[in-house]
Amino acid sequence: MKKNVLKFIGGGLLVLGLSSCGDSFLETQPTELVSESTLAEAVELNPDLAVGTIDGIYSTMFTFGSGGTGGHDDFGQRAYEVFGDMLSSDMALSNSVYGWYRASITEMQATQDFTFTDNFQTWTYYYRQILNANLAMATLGGQDADPENPDVRALLGQALASRAHSYLMLVTYYCDDYNPEGPAVPLYDQPDASPKAKSTQAEIYAKVESDLVRAIELLDGWSRPSKANINQPVAKAILAYAIAQQRSRWDEVATLAHEARVESGTTLMPADNSQFGILGGFNNWNNPGWLWGVDLNTDTGVGLVSWWGQVDYFSYSYAAVGDSKTMDQGLYESMRPDDIRRNQFFTGAGVNFLQPLFKQYDEDRVPFGTSTQVKADYHYMRHAELLLLEAEALSKANNDPAARTVLHSIVDSRIGDTSYIDGLSGAALQDEIYQQTRLELWGEGRSYLAMKRNQATIVRGANHLSFVGEPIQHNEDRLTFEIPAREIQDNVLINGQN
Repeated sequence: MKKNVLKFIGGGLLVLGLSSCGDSFLETQPTELVSESTLAEAVELNPDLAVGTIDGIYSTMFTFGSGGTGGHDDFGQRAYEVFGDMLSSDMALSNSVYGWYRASITEMQATQDFTFTDNFQTWTYYYRQILNANLAMATLGGQDADPENPDVRALLGQALASRAHSYLMLVTYYCDDYNPEGPAVPLYDQPDASPKAKSTQAEIYAKVESDLVRAIELLDGWSRPSKANINQPVAKAILAYAIAQQRSRWDEVATLAHEARVESGTTLMPADNSQFGILGGFNNWNNPGWLWGVDLNTDTGVGLVSWWGQVDYFSYSYAAVGDSKTMDQGLYESMRPDDIRRNQFFTGAGVNFLQPLFKQYDEDRVPFGTSTQVKADYHYMRHAELLLLEAEALSKANNDPAARTVLHSIVDSRIGDTSYIDGLSGAALQDEIYQQTRLELWGEGRSYLAMKRNQATIVRGANHLSFVGEPIQHNEDRLTFEIPAREIQDNVLINGQN
C-alpha cells in the first residue's frame, strides 16, 4: 500500500495515451464505421444507441485508475476534490503511515515539479472526460447539432455540460490566478488527436460558458432517470461557478445559483443526526439535499481505493489505519461554540483528532470493518453550496441586505445565535460567507475553488505535518498543478509556450 514518490516521463500524445482507456477503445467507436451524419440519424430514431456513451462519462467519475496511474489516490472526480481540499489546507493530513498525499500534495512537491504523477493524473482524468464527451457528441451529430428528439437533445446537453465541467476544473487547477489573457490549457472540441497549443483563459471560459448555455437550452423540460445525470439545474449551477471563478457578473451568478437550487426541488440538509441530516453520514443519494450524486453499491464495483477509503475511518482502508484526513485545527477552532458542525468532528486524543467521524461515514459504522465493497454513495453537489454561492454573489454585487437574508437561511440552522450577521456588510460580510462556505462544505471539494475565487491567504493549523503557521497566498505557484512532463514532451505546440 505504500506510495513512493513516483515520477512519470513517457511518450505519446495525451488523448491517445490514456492507459486505462486503451487503443482498443478508440479503435472500435461507431464513428469510424459509419459517417457522423448517418449515425446521428440512427440515434435520432433510437436514442438508446447513444445512452451508453453518456453513461460512460458518469461511470468514469467513480472509476479506479481513470486518471491513468492506478495509484490509490486515482479514483475519479472525488480524487481531485481531495487534492483541492488539501491544497487549500482546509483538509489536513495529520498523520501519515503509507505516504499517500504527503510529499506530492501536502508538501506541494508535485505542484512545483512537472514530473510528479499527480500532475499527469489530474490532467489525464479531465482530458479523458473531455474525450468521452467529444466522442459522445460525435454519435449525436456533433457539438452544433440541433436534434428534434427530446431524449437526444438531453444526451447532447449532458455531454456539453460534462465537457464544460472538465474545462472549468482544468483552468482552475492549472492556472495560478484568473487572468483572461494568460495562457491556460489546450482546447479540444472534436474527438481527434491533433495536438493543440494552449488557449487563453478567456478562450477556455468562453467555451465553458457557451457549452453550458447550450446545455441549459437542450436540457429544458427533461426529467433525468437518476441523480447521476446532469440536468438543467446542475448545468445552471456549473455555469454559476464558471462565472464566479472569473470574479465578475455577480448578479448573474446569484440568479443562476438561485434558479438551480429552487428548480432542483432540493432542500437544506437539517442540522441533526437523521439519515439525511448533516450528522447523518452523507452516505445516501436519496438525500433531498443533494442535486447531483451517484448510488454506489456492489454492482458499481467501487472498492476501498476510493474517497471513502481515503477519508472515512469506518471504511477499512487508509483513514482507519493511520493516514488521518482531518479538519484544519485553526478552521475548527474558528467555529462559534454554539455551531452544531463542531459535532461532525472527533475531538478526543490520538490520531483520530478532528477526523469527520460524525459527518461523512459508512452507515454501518463498524471500525475496522472487513468489507471490500463501498456502498456509501458519492455526492457531487448539494443545496447548501448554492445558498452560499448565491449569498457570496449577492454581497459582491453590492446587495448586502439580500446576501444577509440568504446567509441567514442556512446559518440559522447551524448556529444558535446568528444576530452578529445583521451587523456585517461589505468585506466583513464576504469574509463571513467565505468562512461559512469552508465550514459547511468541508471535505466536499469546494474549498479550493472558494479559496481562489475569494483570493484568500491560507494559514495552516497546528495539526498539519508541514508549513504550519505559514501564510500562503491563493495565487502562489505551489498551489497550482503543472502541465505534466508527458504532455510537454510530446505536444510540440505546448513545448516552448510559457
